Amino acid sequence: MNWKINVILLVLGCALHTSCGVYSFTGASISADVKTISIPTFYNNAPLGPSNMSITFTEMVRDYYIQNTNLVLVDSDGDLQLEGSITNYTLSPVAVSAAEDDSNIDLTSLTRLTIFVNAAYVNTKDDTFDFDKTFSFFIDFDQDSQDLSSNEDQFVEEIFDQIILDIFNSSVANW
Repeated sequence: MNWKINVILLVLGCALHTSCGVYSFTGASISADVKTISIPTFYNNAPLGPSNMSITFTEMVRDYYIQNTNLVLVDSDGDLQLEGSITNYTLSPVAVSAAEDDSNIDLTSLTRLTIFVNAAYVNTKDDTFDFDKTFSFFIDFDQDSQDLSSNEDQFVEEIFDQIILDIFNSSVANW
């Protein structure tokens, strides 16, 4: 019975010894020699949207990387560098509802809020992971039951959550 435990421990030890990086429960696969990340402010270049989007997005990105990796946030020249901007904030009709009579106009019953973020990622230790691409996500809402001005902060945060997850997966999770 003891020999089975020894074999299991030997196999686990070999597997751990031959790993090529640091793995976490978040799916991050970061090389052991990568210690720091720099994330300067993501500027808001979108013509519409809340004025605080830049600060909100930047802080959410920084918090996500700090909470889900062992990386240390530095002001500049990190081993990993992530920068970019919010490039667009759009509202577009998704579904139109017919007016109840001919004297009224048809209205939008469902509206789509979409945010686009351009992100450039540089891995100074391995440039095969570098990218510069646009990420976007949307939320559909019913203007009859959900007023944009009352719910905009919540909608923006939900969209940012998904965009940040996509950026994280593209950068350190290598998806």
